[in-house]
Amino acid sequence: MNFEIVAKDVMGRIGKFKTPHGTVETPTILPVVNPNIELIPPKDLEKFGAQMVITNAYILYRTRREEAIEKGVHKLLGVDLPVMTDSGSYQLMMYGDVEVSNEEILKFQSEIGSDVIVPLDIPTPPDADYNTALNDLTVKLEREREAVKYKGNSFIALPIQGSTHMDLRRKSAEEALKIGGDLYAIGGIVPLMDTYRFQDVVRIILEVKSVLPSNAVVHLFGAGHPMVFALTVALGCDLFDSAAYALYAKDDRYLTPYGTKKLEELHYFPCSCPVCIKYTPDELREVEKKERERLLSKHNLYVSFEEIRRIKQAIRENTLFELVESRIRVHPNLLKAWRIVKEYGELLESYDPFIKHSFFYTGIESCYRPAVKRHQDRALNVEVEKDDVIISSDEGDLADFYLKAPFGVVPAEMTESYPAGHSEVPPEELMEEEALRTAVEGLLKFLSAHPNKTFRLRVSSIWLKYLKDLPKNVVIECLDRRED
Repeated sequence: MNFEIVAKDVMGRIGKFKTPHGTVETPTILPVVNPNIELIPPKDLEKFGAQMVITNAYILYRTRREEAIEKGVHKLLGVDLPVMTDSGSYQLMMYGDVEVSNEEILKFQSEIGSDVIVPLDIPTPPDADYNTALNDLTVKLEREREAVKYKGNSFIALPIQGSTHMDLRRKSAEEALKIGGDLYAIGGIVPLMDTYRFQDVVRIILEVKSVLPSNAVVHLFGAGHPMVFALTVALGCDLFDSAAYALYAKDDRYLTPYGTKKLEELHYFPCSCPVCIKYTPDELREVEKKERERLLSKHNLYVSFEEIRRIKQAIRENTLFELVESRIRVHPNLLKAWRIVKEYGELLESYDPFIKHSFFYTGIESCYRPAVKRHQDRALNVEVEKDDVIISSDEGDLADFYLKAPFGVVPAEMTESYPAGHSEVPPEELMEEEALRTAVEGLLKFLSAHPNKTFRLRVSSIWLKYLKDLPKNVVIECLDRRED
């Protein structure tokens, strides 16, 4: 598959790939279409922003096989959009068995003209014992090798499994690369999403991304809630399939980028989509159940694609970090999950653009951005010509270098350069300790790199508690006391 990346930020990207039924621009959602239950007609999904849909080949195989082969999947669904077909792995997860072989379902997907086919995956559940996960993975890899024979003119998506065993996730990705997929689909995460185990989801994605090449198209199976889109796009996921828009609507649940609301609890709709403009919560509660379900599904689609467009704009503006750091604050488990990225600093740095327009500090998570480490590393390469050097925490003070959280030492010549010179940060007295400590770490690296120089460190009293064990060639002067 030729995947053209046209814009990047963090590990996320806007990319394009061509299929026989049109070009798909990522990141995007593939609405799940149940071929036997038409909640929203598939032909109408494009109106919401859909560029591609996904349907279940196993259900078609069991209920409408001859018709699907005769018409093809696009005509059967009534869409001109690209169609991805899943193989029945969800039914396998739910019921433990399916009445079809890997070979049969692969041949069927090819026969009905699917744009993207998927082998019969084994979605090993989270926390499975190691041997079970390994045995499932062994069978899955055999099926993936078999799948290549039947891809025909279709693209093939190779699932990445391994339960919550990270070495097996890496092994799955490594072997899938050897087999050669067009897309790589991270599976087995729905139970983690349902139980808010976002830390496990983040770690799985990052472990897989550490193996896959940067131009690999990554699909995240079952990640259909808009509250996780920004985070998972920032980690390098390109495609999502969403049944959430319909499943949540059946339970009178209303999606937002900030979480899920129950219709019975809403007094006002925090949305301006056509559904929310036409109805008040009271009015929608009075609508007949089936119609209410359809209307809520529409809202859920509108808000999901709105979030995708917001993410794309953030990628174009290089403000995806800022968007993610706002979104993760909607749930403590999302906040904890995002903080895992500091363990994968080198991976993040290998993707994130070097130059951006601005750096908006939004909290301690901003300290983990690659721009902070890059700045500290660049400062070490600055030539220090003077023997007596002044470093000040007051940018209004005439100095050779400045101490600025969270960056550390900023040469006077770089006070107008990205990232430190293009940053918006709170006053140091309102800064979190993590940001001040991060700055001091950079300061200590800088001082150690110049042991033969003498440094006069002019700082406000806020910094004093963090300036411990300084080299002997450093003299501290408290700016607050000087003013007194």
